Amino acid sequence: MAHDLSHLSPEYLAFWQERHLCTLTTLRPDGSPHVVPVGVTYDHDQRVARVITNRQSRKIAHVLRSAEEGGARVAVCQLDRARWATLEGLARVRTEPEAVADAVRRYAERYGRTPGPNPDRVLIEIAVDKALGRA
Repeated sequence: MAHDLSHLSPEYLAFWQERHLCTLTTLRPDGSPHVVPVGVTYDHDQRVARVITNRQSRKIAHVLRSAEEGGARVAVCQLDRARWATLEGLARVRTEPEAVADAVRRYAERYGRTPGPNPDRVLIEIAVDKALGRA
């Protein structure tokens, strides 16, 4: 079920604040989906979803491969029994220390733990343009 990003329900937004493991789907060079478990935070005011990860990960390689196209088309999804939510948009890799630190802070708020230091940590920032789900 598609949702209007300008009018997401309080229940839908609250679902993105609860502690849930999510998935990130990127596309491999051959067009096949690469789906991996991740933690995701969503800032509805900015319409931005964030995933922190290691700069050597395959998901980063997939996003960087599409950088010249304005970003990589990706989706993040979470579910809890019959409730589910997917956010789609264009992703880019951010390496600026302040952007990564902000993403780590948001992750700690949602997941109740701060990840250990990692000099290779980067941020996948998704400009969300579509919301789906039943939450």
